Amino acid sequence: MAQLQPTVALAPARQPDTPAIGGLSPQRERLVKQLILERLGDSLEVAELARACSLSRSHFSRAFKCSTGLSPQDWIRTQRIARAKLLIQHTDLSLTHISLECGFCDQAHFCHMFTRSEGINPFAWRCQIMREPRSPRAQPGMF
Repeated sequence: MAQLQPTVALAPARQPDTPAIGGLSPQRERLVKQLILERLGDSLEVAELARACSLSRSHFSRAFKCSTGLSPQDWIRTQRIARAKLLIQHTDLSLTHISLECGFCDQAHFCHMFTRSEGINPFAWRCQIMREPRSPRAQPGMF
């Protein structure tokens, strides 16, 4: 399986360590983001993330959105798409393998979410990326 460093958020967020009123503390925000990134390929329940922060599910969801500007589900989806783009760009893994590696239930769901996010399906996106001049592609398993 291809591995990427799960310790850095792949999509932009608000300014770091600027606590939002009603949001998560910087420590809780870092903790939950790290947990999400470490388990991005797994099924993630908001209730589990809330427990990690010692908050109720509803309070956690509101605080997370206040801190990041996105609901927990939207932030997770954004991270999964960002990781998928890295895998598409830097490996020769199949789209099916990438979809499972990034935590999507199947390739059809992955393609739907990718297209909704990027405005182009992942196969067409890969074709565009391959046409761009750049350094050679990495082989599967190099991450």
